[in-house]
Amino acid sequence: MKLSAVKQALKQVNQVQFQLPNGAMVPAHFHVTEVGSVSKKFIDCGGTVREEHAVNFQLWQATDYDHRLGPEKLINIIELSENTLDLEDHEVEVEYQEDTIGRYGLEFDGEKFLLQSKQTACLAPDQCGIPAQKKPRIRLNTLGQVTNSSCDPSTGCC
Repeated sequence: MKLSAVKQALKQVNQVQFQLPNGAMVPAHFHVTEVGSVSKKFIDCGGTVREEHAVNFQLWQATDYDHRLGPEKLINIIELSENTLDLEDHEVEVEYQEDTIGRYGLEFDGEKFLLQSKQTACLAPDQCGIPAQKKPRIRLNTLGQVTNSSCDPSTGCC
C-alpha cells in the first residue's frame, strides 16, 4: 500500500486500527513513534545490484492507556514527514514490537489497516541452482472427488 493510499484511507475512518496477521489487534493506545524513509541497496546471490525504497511507520505501545491517535493527527504526522524528509509515494512497511521487531506490509480493508507478513525469497534462483518449483497439475473434472489417496473424515486420519 503506497503512502498516498494510506492518507486516502485515513480520510475514510473515525479511528486508526491495525490488525496483525494472526487477527489480533494492535492495542488502541499505540503510538506512531517514527515515520521515515528507508532505502536498501544490495546485491543478490546472482550478482545483480538492487535497490528498494519504502516509507516506514514504527508502532509502539506504552502504558498510557488513554492515548488514542486519530486519523487527522496521523495525516498531519505523515504530511510533516513528507515535507521534512521529502518522502516519495513508496510502499509503506510497518514495524511493530512483539518478541522482536517485526516488519509488515500494509493493506486496508475499508475499516482497519491489515499488517501483512513479509517473506524472504531468492531473487536469482536461476543463478544459484535452485530448481524451479513445478505446480501440481490438477484435473478440473476431479476437483471435489474423494480418491483413495484422499483423507476421508470418517477414517480418523484428519
